[in-house]
Amino acid sequence: MALTDADVLAILEETGALRTGHFTLTSGRHSNRYVQCAQLMRSPKTTLMLAEEAVSRLPEDIRGEATLVVSPAVGGITFGFALGLALDRDFIFAERQDGAMTLRRNFTIEPTDRVIVAEDVVTTGGSVKEVCDLVEAAGAEVVGVVSLIDRQTDRLFDAPFYPLLSLAIESWEPEECPLCAQGLKSESPGSRKLA
Repeated sequence: MALTDADVLAILEETGALRTGHFTLTSGRHSNRYVQCAQLMRSPKTTLMLAEEAVSRLPEDIRGEATLVVSPAVGGITFGFALGLALDRDFIFAERQDGAMTLRRNFTIEPTDRVIVAEDVVTTGGSVKEVCDLVEAAGAEVVGVVSLIDRQTDRLFDAPFYPLLSLAIESWEPEECPLCAQGLKSESPGSRKLA
């Protein structure tokens, strides 16, 4: 059974993945709403169902061409794995070492690979762009980027983008943040700065 955007939004709300408060996003921008996909991914069944829905919405040529799924760590790993399972393709992830996204754990990307980059939430797509750069540096091609959520901001990557759900969630530069102006402390739930 196909899921509608309303169904996906309901899943976010039911799982507690859509939060309200004062947040510093991975991009450095501030927001009053945050999508904590780790909450919905507590359920492998739900995660796989959403990945299968994302795959069903991909153009047929992208589904057929893809040879590998690559995600940025940490947020994209679970969704990337589920997307790889739904596509029946291998999956690897990139992680930060000395501040730069890199392949570790003897993971490789071959020049013949046609890669889907998978992420949980895209705000600016900085981590996605870094993974796309890794793919291109290996001589391979990014055939598409798939995410659970697109926060509908200006993106830093140029690859074709296939978000499962687009949410227009307001965000601000820290110096323009009305929540900071009220003296409210922000929370940084993202994973970019993890050791």
